[in-house]
Amino acid sequence: QVQLVESGGGLVQAGESLRLSCVVTRSGDRIDDMGWYRQAPGKQRELVAGINTGGNTLYADSVKGRFTISRDNDKNTVYLQMNRLKPEDTGVYSCRVRTWRADYWGRGTQVTVSA
Repeated sequence: QVQLVESGGGLVQAGESLRLSCVVTRSGDRIDDMGWYRQAPGKQRELVAGINTGGNTLYADSVKGRFTISRDNDKNTVYLQMNRLKPEDTGVYSCRVRTWRADYWGRGTQVTVSA
């Protein structure tokens, strides 16, 4: 019933920017914390950025100062603004949301950064 749909990924050159969006549909439960994860080839999936209901955020050290996570509660949407992208940012970015009922994952969107 619950769907998470990510969008905004693509192929860019180093130094450019992308804005990812994750829209949560068909959920009547309050969304608590939301986050973005990524998985690069040959590596474990890692938390990139998270945001709670109060707007408090956290970031992985590798993206701090370059990425910004935000949310629009009325639209059940979480965003990830990605600036000054680096080749090591390449990976599949997945959205995760948490409710009292369960955790939900999107299928992910590919981000590829060329040198």
